Amino acid sequence: MRTILSAVLIVLVTLLVPASAVAYWADRELGDADRYTATMSPLAEDPAVQDLVVTQATRALAGQIDAGPFQSGVDALLGEALRSFAGTPAYRTAWDAANRAAHAAFLDALTTGDGNAVTIDLAPVIAQVKEELVDDGVPFADRIPVTHLSVEVMEYDNLGALRKGFRMLQIAGVWLPVLTLALAVAAIAVAVRRRRAVIATGLGLAIGAGLLWIAVDLCRRLTLDDLPADVDRAAAGAVYDALTAFLRTTAWVVLAVGLAAALTAWVAGRVRRTP
Repeated sequence: MRTILSAVLIVLVTLLVPASAVAYWADRELGDADRYTATMSPLAEDPAVQDLVVTQATRALAGQIDAGPFQSGVDALLGEALRSFAGTPAYRTAWDAANRAAHAAFLDALTTGDGNAVTIDLAPVIAQVKEELVDDGVPFADRIPVTHLSVEVMEYDNLGALRKGFRMLQIAGVWLPVLTLALAVAAIAVAVRRRRAVIATGLGLAIGAGLLWIAVDLCRRLTLDDLPADVDRAAAGAVYDALTAFLRTTAWVVLAVGLAAALTAWVAGRVRRTP
């Protein structure tokens, strides 16, 4: 009975590893404004995301500056200015400000909010561009309207169906990882042959890490495949990869810990048998 109980606990640990990682990620990574902003910040350097921001901002501002016969030239100049601005530290600061402002809307979209899209308001970016161009003496720069331009980076047909699950993961938070660890300890403690239980538990952790990696990769494919034709897939993929980087890192760490524990227990058993 002790062996059966230990085996059941090890199976539960294996299945709870991906759920625990996702629960912690939902609560502490996506749920925290500072961590969310830090996660999204590197996307300021991503070419696909930069191109999306420049294209959307240029399209929104084109024609809104009354330049008379110089309209086409001013629109072209604005586009070039936005593209040049995208590589500056000021742009990265504005990007962080935009993402921090979007965090509340992002959580709202995944919890109780309406709509099926995740968007970023580029108003801070446009305001920073306007300030930079005015300081540089660019003609008509003072006429740039600081409009609230929402760029859609992710859209789901069934986002509403995911909200309940996301809320449950937030509630689980750190408790599910703690429960997983407690079950792993219990699986070893109740086992008749504890060294073998350590090996099995370590392998269970490794398998759970593999399941987590497969789930993240599968969800990426499904997410990108479900995007509308007018949504930039390269930019959406970059956003998805940034948001799930914690899960991939966790999968590697748990895999390494599980294999190390199993290998250590196996080597210890071999050494003990050596005369």
